[in-house]
Amino acid sequence: MRKIFEYLRRLKAWVEGYAEKPHAAWALFIIAFTESSFFPIPPDVLLIAMAVSVPAKALRYALICSAGSVLGGVFGYFIGWAFFEAIGQPILQFYGAMGHYAHVQQLYNEHAFWAILSAAFTPIPYKVFTIAAGTFEVSIWTLIGASIIGRSARFFLVAGLFYFFGAPIKKFIDKYFEILTFVFLILLIGGFAIVRLFLK
Repeated sequence: MRKIFEYLRRLKAWVEGYAEKPHAAWALFIIAFTESSFFPIPPDVLLIAMAVSVPAKALRYALICSAGSVLGGVFGYFIGWAFFEAIGQPILQFYGAMGHYAHVQQLYNEHAFWAILSAAFTPIPYKVFTIAAGTFEVSIWTLIGASIIGRSARFFLVAGLFYFFGAPIKKFIDKYFEILTFVFLILLIGGFAIVRLFLK
């Protein structure tokens, strides 16, 4: 276990070093975009590393992350709307969201905005809901509106902590890195579990 955490600390140091590079903002945008449509790893990891490295730019990074994520959500919507069988279905199968269409459709008919908003803000895999929104032809404006609110609230909350309390939070992360790693993994796995439970 110690070797695993040593590796993770080295990985953390590499990510923080990468976060200071000029093209890191583009990498953040691309990761945020792809995570909203098919990529499994959330952009929060790089966002936090960049906010830790340059707290003064944390809110700018949150804006980049939010923009990339919302646009990626629109792309996920397009996948569900135009290429569901070829692309969307395999992605939903990966997240265990297939076989519950009737429930998802009913959910979107009754609470589309709140369902998307919840997925945008929480660890629930957001791409499942963006693709499903396209499949069931939820209003694109509902998707965009809920995504802007949910994604911005999530990323600006994270970035704002580093913007206002950068140094103390960095010390806290360094001190409790192992515990925070466990918490992050639990949240990530929990998000997948919630999707399976939520769609039953």
